[in-house]
Parts: sequence; C-alpha cells; structure tokens
Amino acid sequence: MSPTVRKPVQAAEAGQPRKRAAAEPRTNDPERTKAEILRAAIVEFGEKGLAGGRIDEIAAATHTSKRMIYYYFGSKDGLYLAALEQSYARVRDTEMQLRLDDMDPQTALRCLVTVMFDHHLDNEHYIRIVMSENINRGRYLKQSSKIQELNRPAITLLRSIYDRGVAAGLFRPGLDATDIHASISALSFFNVSNRQTFGLIFQQDNQSPAYQANRRENVVQMILRYVRHP
Repeated sequence: MSPTVRKPVQAAEAGQPRKRAAAEPRTNDPERTKAEILRAAIVEFGEKGLAGGRIDEIAAATHTSKRMIYYYFGSKDGLYLAALEQSYARVRDTEMQLRLDDMDPQTALRCLVTVMFDHHLDNEHYIRIVMSENINRGRYLKQSSKIQELNRPAITLLRSIYDRGVAAGLFRPGLDATDIHASISALSFFNVSNRQTFGLIFQQDNQSPAYQANRRENVVQMILRYVRHP
C-alpha cells in the first residue's frame, strides 16, 4: 500500500493554544478555562520544562490570572502534573474514538499504529513534556492517582486486537500486548524526539511530508511483520 502524504499540521492543530482576540469577553465556563490553561501549560512546560516554565506566560497565553491558575491547580507543580496527565489522556482519547472492533485484526492494528504515529507527529509538545518528566525520573508522575487508569485502556484495546488476530491464525501467539505497545510508542516517539539531531547527522529532510509518509508506512510494516504468524 502506498503511503499517503499528509498536509503539514498547523500550530493550532498541534496543541498550541489559540490566542483569544483582545475584545472577546471571557465567559464563566470553568471547564473551558481549565482546558485552555492545560493546553497552554503543555506548550510552556514542553518548551522549557518544569523549572523553566512560567505561570506568568501561561496566564498571558490564556488571558487568565496567576490567581485563577492557582485556584484551579493549587500550585505550579499541580499544574505541571495535570498537564502531564492531560497529555496522556489526549492520546488515549484519540485511540478510544477508533472503531477497531469493526475491522479485521490486521486492518485494526494498521489503523492503530497509524493513528499513534500521527498523534506523536502532530503533538510535539506532548513529546517534549514526557521527555521532561523522564529527565525528572518520573518524580511528578509518581504522584498521580490516575495515570495507570488513564493508560490501561490502551493495553486493553491492543490486547483485544492481538487476541483476535491469534484466534484467526493471523498473529503468532506468545506476545505481550504491553511489549507491542512499547514498540509502537518507541518508533513513534523517536521520530519526533530525535528528528532534529537525526536529520542533521544523516543530512535528511526528515520533516518533509514525503519523508514522514514513508516513515509512517515503514513503522506500520515493522509492527505488522513483528506480530504476523510466520
């Protein structure tokens, strides 16, 4: 199957908070306000890390106040943790919107890998904030009371696809769904986290739509060939 070239994603589509027009009044909508703060926080902490990220910048980007941010999230650390949780929740929500049970196992796995690859590609600040937390050795994510619950559906979904494939004689038995998920994540994550250095070292235009379309198809094929019954 020939890879499809995707159009470049605009900043607003990639998780950048949209700037509110100066004359646009803010309505009393706490959930919307919190969502806008979280989007801005993911960008700010993704760019600068927890230590470098500034609440002032997040407040300015969302036309709120530091006082309001602290009211909703308690502290800078609380906002950072909430931004981390939201980063994972967004990718899980994207996966859960797929109707993979209606597809045969190979098509479902292809679709899932493609969507995961594209989500990573389109959300660079998600990659950056996760990298930042790994530098922190997971110090803040350990404090989350819901991170396992947020991510459990990803393994359940992948295990369902894999088990259907094994039952149909399409996938080889004995593989672990978490390990398959780790492989998909690693290939998708590296494509974004290391593209600057990789492109410079090997003199590749690895940010072009054509390159990414080819890379996406390669990742899909690697995963499919890994699970297929010989």
